[in-house]
Amino acid sequence: MVRYAFPVLAGVIAAAGPPILPVSSIAWADACPANVMEALRAPAGKDAKPVDIRCDVTLNRKDRITQRISFSGSRASGVVFDCNGAMIDGSGTKARTVLIQSRKGSDGKWDVPTDITIRNCQIKGDLRIQGLGNNGQAKEVKASSNRDGHTQRAQAAAPTGILLDNLAFSGSVGVPLYLAPGVTKVTLQNSRFIGKASSTVVYLDAESAGNVITGNTFSARPEWREVIAVDGSANNRIENNTFVNPLSGGIYLYRNCGEGGTFRHQSPQGNLIRGNTFQYQMPIARPAVWIGSREGVSVFNSYCLVQPKMLLGGLDHNDGANNNTVTDNRLIGGSPSLIVDDGSRNRVSNNR
Repeated sequence: MVRYAFPVLAGVIAAAGPPILPVSSIAWADACPANVMEALRAPAGKDAKPVDIRCDVTLNRKDRITQRISFSGSRASGVVFDCNGAMIDGSGTKARTVLIQSRKGSDGKWDVPTDITIRNCQIKGDLRIQGLGNNGQAKEVKASSNRDGHTQRAQAAAPTGILLDNLAFSGSVGVPLYLAPGVTKVTLQNSRFIGKASSTVVYLDAESAGNVITGNTFSARPEWREVIAVDGSANNRIENNTFVNPLSGGIYLYRNCGEGGTFRHQSPQGNLIRGNTFQYQMPIARPAVWIGSREGVSVFNSYCLVQPKMLLGGLDHNDGANNNTVTDNRLIGGSPSLIVDDGSRNRVSNNR
């Protein structure tokens, strides 16, 4: 089988650049044997454990998978999971529908999955990619954040080089797509989000970086949050997407201030938001793009009141939403005032 390897950048994740494209091919995973396919297609029991995928899967278009699915550790590296239009239905459980995760070994080292492709799937539920922990308040994340080098540790422990292509998300009780702390080089492309979301639709958590969100349509309706949260995430590209009536907010760049006792080391900087279309059916809406959305907003800064200022390298609790670029976005039915810049040294131009 042919696999695509993604270019690995040395050192710190590079700033926005050209699209991530296949640059070489490597023979990695083999097709899954019959027993794995049978386990996938079997009806999920009440307490069924996820089916762990370490081999290539091609489903039939009429398949409806009710099993939870996981890709764990380096054994899942290079796998291609092609739904061929089939549905992964996680509506019967509050647990993760699809999970890509690193595993911590007995020696304390993290076993990291890389270069996984998931494509052509309908997902009724959510997809989460995680390394040190499932969110910014996880035990391992919090412990690491109290020491220098947290960003580098989080990125080294997290999955990288994940391609999500032509997916259709619907009906999640949480965040349909969550990139947990440290996740790098994920590409989400040609996908659609519909239905409702109880929080954001896409969440880029602290210390994540170098991710690409391009050519997607966001029609899902968050109950009260923005569509995409860029929380202490850097050097991402959000380009050529369509946001349908994002009345509660489009793309917000900020840094959670000490939430759960975790210090967010990396600020939301070096992000490129370009060529997106925001379509409005009502004249009153929260910002389409808000750089530094939590600066000076006391309800969101309450965490700062109980967390001491951190002095590692001069780190503080401000958003630090600086050196981002927001350009060439279209605001149909809206106005340029829907682009708000509360940071510094950001380039905001030609949004109309």
